[in-house]
Amino acid sequence: MKAVVQRVARGAVYIDGQTFSSIGPGLVVLLGVRKGDTPADAQYLAEKIAHLRIFEDREGKLNRSVLDVGGAVLVVSQFTLYGDCRRGRRPSFTGAAPPDEAEPLYRRFIAELNARGVVTAEGRFQARMLVEIANEGPVTILLESQART
Repeated sequence: MKAVVQRVARGAVYIDGQTFSSIGPGLVVLLGVRKGDTPADAQYLAEKIAHLRIFEDREGKLNRSVLDVGGAVLVVSQFTLYGDCRRGRRPSFTGAAPPDEAEPLYRRFIAELNARGVVTAEGRFQARMLVEIANEGPVTILLESQART
């Protein structure tokens, strides 16, 4: 699994011109699921993101997590994170998990965040969405479950 984590002042998902979900301060997580990912990958990333210290403390240091600041997490499925552009100019998405494998792991990731006390909102799996991200800082972190050791 791959996650692009952005600290935000606010985030929202619009579908067909209507607000589908939104959050105030917190994180927007663009989540990609690759072939071969397992529930352990979802658990690892949820634990890491719930406790990721990318919010400022009183001294201005990045020492606080989304849980510490009472923020929310907006999770948006994004298979294009596994786009491979090494050959040619058109990305290949063969590394991304097919929808029937990816959706349960996307849902598992959200459930793992909720189990840790994180308030979540989400996009609609496989929908065409307009995603609003008011990146604060800006702070953007890339995490991959395959990189854990």
